[in-house]
Amino acid sequence: MSVEHMDGTAGGIETQALTTTSLRTYAIAPGVRLNVRSGPGTNYTIVRVLPEGSRVVIYCQTPGTTVTGPYGTSNIWDNIGNGEFVSDAYVNTGSDGYVASRCG
Repeated sequence: MSVEHMDGTAGGIETQALTTTSLRTYAIAPGVRLNVRSGPGTNYTIVRVLPEGSRVVIYCQTPGTTVTGPYGTSNIWDNIGNGEFVSDAYVNTGSDGYVASRCG
């Protein structure tokens, strides 16, 4: 039986270990099933609906359609995934302003 020595390279290309970092999540408003849209506005297509009790990671934020929700009136939209946006008026960020970098 032979054992190969692993030296951190694969085919001459050095590989790097993946590290897991904890991402901050934010709760959506209680009792709300939240529409996730393809862009930052109510005119964009609904791509899915988050169930009650969901939490989201906000990757970046951008201005869009002004919406009134449980957490006030805001034109900030939160990017929660590739091509997925929710109105910040339904996300408990603890702030009336931006809590993440602007989408760019």
